[in-house]
Amino acid sequence: MTVPRDALGLGLRPDHYAALRKGAPVGFLEVLVENHVGRSELPRRRLDELAGRYPMVGHGVSLDVLGTDPLDHAHLRAVRALVARYAMPWMTDHLCFSRSEGLAHHDLLPCPNVAELVPYAAARIRAIQAAIGVPFGVENVSAYLAWARDDLPEWAFLRRVAEQADCGLLLDVNNIWVSAHNLGFDPYDYLDAVPWPRVLQVHVAGHRARPDGLLHDTHDQPVCDEVWALYAEAWRRGGPFPTVLEWDAEIPALDVALATLARAAEVRA
Repeated sequence: MTVPRDALGLGLRPDHYAALRKGAPVGFLEVLVENHVGRSELPRRRLDELAGRYPMVGHGVSLDVLGTDPLDHAHLRAVRALVARYAMPWMTDHLCFSRSEGLAHHDLLPCPNVAELVPYAAARIRAIQAAIGVPFGVENVSAYLAWARDDLPEWAFLRRVAEQADCGLLLDVNNIWVSAHNLGFDPYDYLDAVPWPRVLQVHVAGHRARPDGLLHDTHDQPVCDEVWALYAEAWRRGGPFPTVLEWDAEIPALDVALATLARAAEVRA
């Protein structure tokens, strides 16, 4: 099943399985691959129940794109099988590292934005894309501090990596807003540098403000007005593109999530 360029989708979460089985006006589902590539067939059987109703795309949190450990080819083979089973047109993960010295950190850890890292990142991405057999996109992550070694703004680093790897992008508008607030840059400067033809899809999500003033990318709040404004500008510059709403904690009922998707349609109109 294809994903229309203007499709509005949801990050698939167990809280919504029952309602989605009955049918809902959702353009597509983004599937967290790590939840569906284990030994148990139950998660895949649940996907089977939804696969005839909704197109699906793959999203990962553990490919360790910028890590120093060797790529996990057993995991990549499992991802490839999942992608093929549900005819996913693309797969995405984050431009960061998540492992070191064989240990998983269970977090998305940003690397320095330095020119010397670009060829290394591009080579890893090309290997991942070849292994999974479909177009692969990298996502910008939220940042809470800047590296002293940075010699490129994040958006320039992201663009150079995507161009050298010849890969796609998953542009997370909420992450741009969070990082801009935390690091003090203009989020609209970020949009200026985006190579829009490479954007496979866009994320919107919510965040929390911490007592110390930092914004924390929690995915447990409604999308704020500032992120909607940035999304509208992204759509003006680079749309159409498929859009996914992420909600990972304090997940609302499906009708609330659908109302948020309706807001996305209103904002970009």
